[in-house]
Amino acid sequence: MATNHTDVEKLINMLYDMINDAKNVPLISDKCMIDREEALDLLDEIRAGLPAELKRAQDLIQAKEDYVNSAKREVGRMMQQAEFDAKSKVADSEVLVAARERGHEIIKRAEDRSNEMYRVVNEYTEDALRRTEEAIQAALDEVKQSRVKFRAASAARRQKDREELSRNAKKTDKESE
Repeated sequence: MATNHTDVEKLINMLYDMINDAKNVPLISDKCMIDREEALDLLDEIRAGLPAELKRAQDLIQAKEDYVNSAKREVGRMMQQAEFDAKSKVADSEVLVAARERGHEIIKRAEDRSNEMYRVVNEYTEDALRRTEEAIQAALDEVKQSRVKFRAASAARRQKDREELSRNAKKTDKESE
Protein backbone atom coordinates (compact mmCIF):
# COMPACT_ATOMS: atom_id res chain seq x y z
CA MET A 1 0.00 0.00 0.00
CA ALA A 2 1.33 3.47 -0.87
CA THR A 3 2.25 5.50 2.18
CA ASN A 4 3.79 8.68 0.86
CA HIS A 5 3.77 11.19 -1.97
CA THR A 6 6.69 9.47 -3.75
CA ASP A 7 4.85 6.11 -3.79
CA VAL A 8 1.71 7.71 -5.23
CA GLU A 9 3.78 9.44 -7.91
CA LYS A 10 5.53 6.12 -8.68
CA LEU A 11 2.18 4.39 -9.12
CA ILE A 12 0.92 7.18 -11.38
CA ASN A 13 4.12 6.90 -13.42
CA MET A 14 3.60 3.14 -13.70
CA LEU A 15 0.05 3.69 -14.98
CA TYR A 16 1.31 6.31 -17.41
CA ASP A 17 4.02 3.94 -18.66
CA MET A 18 1.48 1.12 -19.00
CA ILE A 19 -0.70 3.31 -21.22
CA ASN A 20 2.26 4.75 -23.10
CA ASP A 21 3.73 1.29 -23.81
CA ALA A 22 0.37 -0.30 -24.68
CA LYS A 23 -0.09 -1.79 -28.14
CA ASN A 24 -2.08 0.29 -30.61
CA VAL A 25 -5.53 -0.84 -31.61
CA PRO A 26 -5.25 -2.14 -35.18
CA LEU A 27 -5.88 0.60 -37.75
CA ILE A 28 -6.22 3.28 -35.04
CA SER A 29 -2.98 4.97 -34.05
CA ASP A 30 -4.26 7.08 -31.12
CA LYS A 31 -6.05 4.21 -29.32
CA CYS A 32 -4.43 1.47 -27.31
CA MET A 33 -5.20 -1.74 -25.46
CA ILE A 34 -4.19 -2.15 -21.83
CA ASP A 35 -4.61 -4.90 -19.27
CA ARG A 36 -7.76 -3.79 -17.47
CA GLU A 37 -7.01 -5.73 -14.24
CA GLU A 38 -3.48 -4.36 -14.02
CA ALA A 39 -4.71 -0.79 -14.61
CA LEU A 40 -7.47 -1.18 -12.04
CA ASP A 41 -4.98 -2.61 -9.53
CA LEU A 42 -2.72 0.43 -9.99
CA LEU A 43 -5.69 2.78 -9.59
CA ASP A 44 -6.69 0.95 -6.38
CA GLU A 45 -3.15 1.40 -5.02
CA ILE A 46 -3.21 5.09 -5.94
CA ARG A 47 -6.56 5.49 -4.23
CA ALA A 48 -5.17 3.74 -1.13
CA GLY A 49 -2.12 6.04 -1.16
CA LEU A 50 -4.06 9.29 -1.33
CA PRO A 51 -5.31 9.10 2.27
CA ALA A 52 -1.65 8.97 3.34
CA GLU A 53 -1.13 12.33 1.61
CA LEU A 54 -4.15 13.72 3.41
CA LYS A 55 -2.80 12.34 6.72
CA ARG A 56 0.50 14.14 6.05
CA ALA A 57 -1.41 17.39 5.50
CA GLN A 58 -3.34 16.88 8.75
CA ASP A 59 -0.06 16.20 10.57
CA LEU A 60 1.33 19.47 9.20
CA ILE A 61 -1.73 21.35 10.44
CA GLN A 62 -1.36 19.75 13.88
CA ALA A 63 2.35 20.64 13.94
CA LYS A 64 1.43 24.23 13.08
CA GLU A 65 -1.09 24.36 15.93
CA ASP A 66 1.44 22.87 18.35
CA TYR A 67 4.00 25.44 17.23
CA VAL A 68 1.53 28.31 17.71
CA ASN A 69 0.52 27.00 21.15
CA SER A 70 4.17 26.74 22.12
CA ALA A 71 4.75 30.32 20.98
CA LYS A 72 1.75 31.46 23.05
CA ARG A 73 3.15 29.70 26.12
CA GLU A 74 6.50 31.36 25.47
CA VAL A 75 4.81 34.75 25.22
CA GLY A 76 2.95 34.07 28.47
CA ARG A 77 6.17 33.10 30.19
CA MET A 78 7.91 36.18 28.88
CA MET A 79 5.02 38.36 30.05
CA GLN A 80 5.16 36.80 33.52
CA GLN A 81 8.89 37.37 33.57
CA ALA A 82 8.38 41.00 32.54
CA GLU A 83 5.78 41.51 35.27
CA PHE A 84 8.04 39.88 37.82
CA ASP A 85 10.96 42.06 36.70
CA ALA A 86 8.80 45.18 36.92
CA LYS A 87 7.51 44.34 40.43
CA SER A 88 10.93 43.51 41.75
CA LYS A 89 12.37 46.90 40.76
CA VAL A 90 12.89 49.49 43.42
CA ALA A 91 9.94 51.84 43.88
CA ASP A 92 12.07 54.74 42.78
CA SER A 93 10.09 56.50 40.03
CA GLU A 94 12.92 56.55 37.49
CA VAL A 95 13.63 52.87 38.02
CA LEU A 96 9.89 52.09 37.96
CA VAL A 97 9.43 53.98 34.68
CA ALA A 98 12.44 52.19 33.18
CA ALA A 99 11.06 48.83 34.32
CA ARG A 100 7.68 49.53 32.77
CA GLU A 101 9.29 50.54 29.50
CA ARG A 102 11.43 47.42 29.56
CA GLY A 103 8.36 45.28 30.28
CA HIS A 104 6.51 46.83 27.35
CA GLU A 105 9.51 46.25 25.09
CA ILE A 106 9.70 42.61 26.12
CA ILE A 107 5.97 42.16 25.54
CA LYS A 108 6.19 43.92 22.18
CA ARG A 109 9.12 41.71 21.09
CA ALA A 110 7.32 38.59 22.28
CA GLU A 111 4.17 39.55 20.38
CA ASP A 112 6.20 40.38 17.26
CA ARG A 113 8.03 37.07 17.52
CA SER A 114 4.76 35.18 18.02
CA ASN A 115 3.20 36.92 15.01
CA GLU A 116 6.24 36.12 12.87
CA MET A 117 6.23 32.46 13.98
CA TYR A 118 2.53 32.22 13.23
CA ARG A 119 3.02 33.77 9.77
CA VAL A 120 5.90 31.41 8.88
CA VAL A 121 4.00 28.33 10.06
CA ASN A 122 0.91 29.40 8.10
CA GLU A 123 2.94 29.94 4.93
CA TYR A 124 4.65 26.57 5.28
CA THR A 125 1.38 24.74 5.96
CA GLU A 126 -0.39 26.52 3.12
CA ASP A 127 2.43 25.59 0.73
CA ALA A 128 2.42 21.95 1.84
CA LEU A 129 -1.35 21.71 1.47
CA ARG A 130 -1.17 23.40 -1.96
CA ARG A 131 1.46 20.91 -3.15
CA THR A 132 -0.60 18.00 -1.80
CA GLU A 133 -3.71 19.33 -3.53
CA GLU A 134 -1.80 19.73 -6.81
CA ALA A 135 -0.45 16.17 -6.60
CA ILE A 136 -3.90 14.76 -5.91
CA GLN A 137 -5.43 16.86 -8.71
CA ALA A 138 -2.74 15.75 -11.16
CA ALA A 139 -3.39 12.11 -10.28
CA LEU A 140 -7.13 12.60 -10.67
CA ASP A 141 -6.67 14.36 -14.03
CA GLU A 142 -4.47 11.54 -15.28
CA VAL A 143 -7.00 8.92 -14.18
CA LYS A 144 -9.79 10.86 -15.93
CA GLN A 145 -7.74 11.09 -19.13
CA SER A 146 -7.02 7.36 -19.03
CA ARG A 147 -10.70 6.67 -18.52
CA VAL A 148 -11.69 8.81 -21.50
CA LYS A 149 -9.07 7.10 -23.71
CA PHE A 150 -10.20 3.68 -22.54
CA ARG A 151 -13.86 4.44 -23.28
CA ALA A 152 -13.01 5.83 -26.73
CA ALA A 153 -10.87 2.77 -27.58
CA SER A 154 -13.60 0.45 -26.35
CA ALA A 155 -16.30 2.28 -28.38
CA ALA A 156 -14.11 2.23 -31.49
CA ARG A 157 -13.48 -1.50 -31.08
CA ARG A 158 -17.20 -2.15 -30.62
CA GLN A 159 -18.00 -0.12 -33.75
CA LYS A 160 -15.35 -1.98 -35.75
CA ASP A 161 -16.75 -5.33 -34.60
CA ARG A 162 -20.28 -4.27 -35.59
CA GLU A 163 -19.09 -3.18 -39.03
CA GLU A 164 -17.23 -6.44 -39.54
CA LEU A 165 -20.29 -8.47 -38.46
CA SER A 166 -22.45 -6.44 -40.84
CA ARG A 167 -20.02 -7.05 -43.74
CA ASN A 168 -19.90 -10.77 -42.95
CA ALA A 169 -23.71 -10.94 -42.78
CA LYS A 170 -24.04 -9.21 -46.17
CA LYS A 171 -21.37 -11.48 -47.65
CA THR A 172 -23.20 -14.55 -46.30
CA ASP A 173 -26.51 -13.24 -47.71
CA LYS A 174 -24.95 -12.77 -51.16
CA GLU A 175 -23.38 -16.23 -51.09
CA SER A 176 -26.70 -17.84 -50.13
CA GLU A 177 -28.53 -16.20 -53.08
